This record gives sequence, structure tokens and C-alpha cells, in this order.
Amino acid sequence: MSTLSRDGAPRSAVPESPAPGLDLVRLVDTSVLETTPFEHVCLEGAFPAALYRRLLDNLPETPRYRELRHPEAMQADGHSARRKFYLYPEHVWLLPAGQRAVWLDLARLLRSPALQEAFKRKFRGALERRFGRPLDRLTFYPVPILVRDLGGYRLGIHADTLRKAITVQFYLPRDDSQIQLGTIFHEGPQGAAAQRTRRLPFRPATGYAFPVVPDGSWHSVAPTTAADGPRDSLMLTYYVQDGLGGWLAQRAKRLAVFLGYGLRR
Repeated sequence: MSTLSRDGAPRSAVPESPAPGLDLVRLVDTSVLETTPFEHVCLEGAFPAALYRRLLDNLPETPRYRELRHPEAMQADGHSARRKFYLYPEHVWLLPAGQRAVWLDLARLLRSPALQEAFKRKFRGALERRFGRPLDRLTFYPVPILVRDLGGYRLGIHADTLRKAITVQFYLPRDDSQIQLGTIFHEGPQGAAAQRTRRLPFRPATGYAFPVVPDGSWHSVAPTTAADGPRDSLMLTYYVQDGLGGWLAQRAKRLAVFLGYGLRR
């Protein structure tokens, strides 16, 4: 007689954990810290092939994503071309059982202290300069989300808000047919500096990360069209979390996000 999982489904029907063979900590530790046009690392082979196929096969349907609204993403019909799905446990539990099993395990790893420490070690110099404190006194709040960019999405040259400490993005295309959709790094926001760029190829199981610094990690995304198809990725953002006030603010925001998601479903 088969046993049941927590959600009542036979255990044999629940996909195996995606963790075997996945070592993002080692990947970050062994990545090369590049300094042009600003400090960053490129992450190649982020997910083993079998796991990567499982992730793509279990991406949520677009209606489960919320709109991420900002002026450059707005379409003519008033809806945003950028959608997001938070990989907090309380959101993932709303997915069908098969999808839930895959994303719960990966989300746990993405939010792990071990992975945060790996990124902190990699960007030690930039982080200690920005915050004026040694690395062991810096703690950030990890927020993993799935992002789906639809036709009409674009992102002008900008630097991330200083509410963030580290930005990470993993690309999730099925093949190399969307290679031109990768993020573009710039030396500056305008003029000749903006023209000196590095375009990252939007290739399967690749990604990048950079520390968010006051003088700007300038980047953009070229306009997409409906012919490009959905641009799927996984964002992992480490937000600044100073003291008890910062701790409470992040938890309050998380609760508000969940309540907002439930009201808009």
C-alpha cells in the first residue's frame, strides 16, 4: 500500500528532489570575478541537464504570475509585459503537486545561508567598501522569483536600487534560439560609456551576478517582440537587511506580497 505525501498524493507520483548534482555554492566559488565594465561573474552550467529539463517542464502557467509593473514594461492594453512568481514556500504551495515538489526544493537551496555566503565571499571587496563593515557583519534577505518577459518588454540603461545588495539572474530558455535576449552591461548610463557594452548570451542554464554599488552597475535589456517568445528566467535578489527594523520590514513585505497575490488570483 503506497504512502501519501503531505498534499495527499501517492509518494510515487511526486517527482524526486531536484538537488542531486546541483552545487551552486561550488559554481559561485569557482567562477571568475570580472571587473569590466563592472564587477560581475558569469555562471555557466548552473543546472545539471536532467534537472534543467525538469525545471522547464514545470514552469508555472502565465496566469499564475503577477504583473511586475514599471513604465518600460507596459503594453498598449495596459498590462505589463513582465510577470513574476515568488518562490517563497507559501506561494509554491499554491502550485499543482508536480510543480510544487520541484520548486520547493530549489527555492530552499536558493534561500540557503550557504549560497548567500558564497556570493558574499565572491563580492567581498565591493560589499565591504559599500557598507563599511566586515563581511561577517553583513546579512541580506534572499528573494527568489521566476520572471516571464512577454513581447514588448524592454529595460533601459539603469543601476539597481540600493535597497539591493546582490543581483543574480539565471536564464531559462529551452535552446539557443533566444540567444540575442541576454542582459547588456554598460560602462555608464549615457554617451560613449553607454556604448561600451558586454552583451550576455541568453543561453540555457547560464546566469550572472553582480554586487549593487553606489556608482552603478549599469545594465539594460533590448526590446523584445512577440516573435521572440516568452523570456523566462529566475531572479535571486539579496536585499539589504540592517538590524531588527530591516528584519521586520522584509517579513512585513513578504506578508503583503502573499496577501496581494491571493487577492489578485
